[in-house]
Amino acid sequence: MNTTGRIGVISGPDSSAAGAAIAAAVAGWRAEGARVTGVLSEEHGLPDRSCGAGYLRDIESGKRFTIYRDVPAEGTTCHIDAEGVEAACAAVLGRIPASDLVVFNKFGKLEAMHRGLWQALEAAVAAGKPSLLALSEKHAEAFRAFAPDAAWLAPEQTALDRWWDTVREGPAAAAE
Repeated sequence: MNTTGRIGVISGPDSSAAGAAIAAAVAGWRAEGARVTGVLSEEHGLPDRSCGAGYLRDIESGKRFTIYRDVPAEGTTCHIDAEGVEAACAAVLGRIPASDLVVFNKFGKLEAMHRGLWQALEAAVAAGKPSLLALSEKHAEAFRAFAPDAAWLAPEQTALDRWWDTVREGPAAAAE
C-alpha cells in the first residue's frame, strides 16, 4: 500500500506546540464537515514533573483517558500509564472505517514498542485513512521504519491545511 504523504507528522522539541497546532487544525476541519476521529493530548498541569502527559481526549465523544501514573511502574522512571493509552486506542479503533482522518496525539515510547495507539495507527494505514500525529524525537528512527514516506509538517495552520488539502476525501473535499 502506498502511504506517501498520507501520514502527516509534526516533529520537534516542543510537543505542546505540536499538540496545539493539531488541535486547532482538527477543530477547523471538523467545522468544515470532516469526519475526524482519534485523540488529542492534554497535559496534567502538575508542577515539577519532567513529563507533561496527562490525558488523551477522544475527539468525537470528548471522553478523557488518564495516561499519567502518579508513581512510575516498577523498574522504570516513566509515568506513562500504558493501560490508559490502550483504552483510548480501543475507543478509536471501531470508528476508523467511517472517518476521513485519524489523529493520534503522538508516536512515542509505547508506539515504538508496538503498544499504546499502535493498533489504531496500523488500522488507519491499512484502511488507507490519512493520519496526523506528533512525534517524540527520541523515537524518530522507529517511526521512520514504520512510515518512511510520511509528510513532515511544520506546526503551523498553513502547513497543516496544505497537507489536508492534498490527502482528504469525503464531505469536506466534496463540498468544494
